[in-house]
Amino acid sequence: MSENIRVAIDGPSGAGKSTLARSVAARLNFLYVDTGAIYRTIGYAVWRKGIDPRDRSAVVAVLPDLEICLTYGTDGLQHMELNGMDVTAEIRLPEVSRYASLVSAYPEVRAYLLEMQRQLARENSVVMDGRDIGTCVLPEADVKVYLTASSLVRARRRYRELTEKGITCDLKEIEQDILDRDHRDMHREHSPLVQAEDAVYLDSSDMTL
Repeated sequence: MSENIRVAIDGPSGAGKSTLARSVAARLNFLYVDTGAIYRTIGYAVWRKGIDPRDRSAVVAVLPDLEICLTYGTDGLQHMELNGMDVTAEIRLPEVSRYASLVSAYPEVRAYLLEMQRQLARENSVVMDGRDIGTCVLPEADVKVYLTASSLVRARRRYRELTEKGITCDLKEIEQDILDRDHRDMHREHSPLVQAEDAVYLDSSDMTL
């Protein structure tokens, strides 16, 4: 096929979007784009600088100082670089999740990253996951999936992922964080998390990969 194909996978935190998108991209030999990791990189930068993520003006002011790059290692996985430093592991810290959720609600932040995401889709066949891919970033995507799962199932998945990395965490706190993020993502003014009208709804609560 001469034209690039765009696959959009949206859904709440911990639904398995990245795992599914990475697997599909590898099978189809498409480029996998984890947009959540891009927002996490900004959240990490704000956290590292000691900026209050609720201070919109301070967050926006720091954007020109950030150089964010996506690279792909020999492992085929997406790596995030912030001002020349690989922060792929650091952006997965639990405290960074809250920062990412808060800063991603600002329209200036979303506009700052929008063209980066669309450029990747213009230049490659992509499987892109996030929260507003099918509704905002790639509204003309060829395939759209809304992937979700119960909050408890998502919390258990995240708990297992963190404990396997040796990170001490609490299941109830993780589920509460997920519920809080769901509310923020679904009720933010700009680009809220919603199912696109033409997206396939998929509840993975009782499904294996």
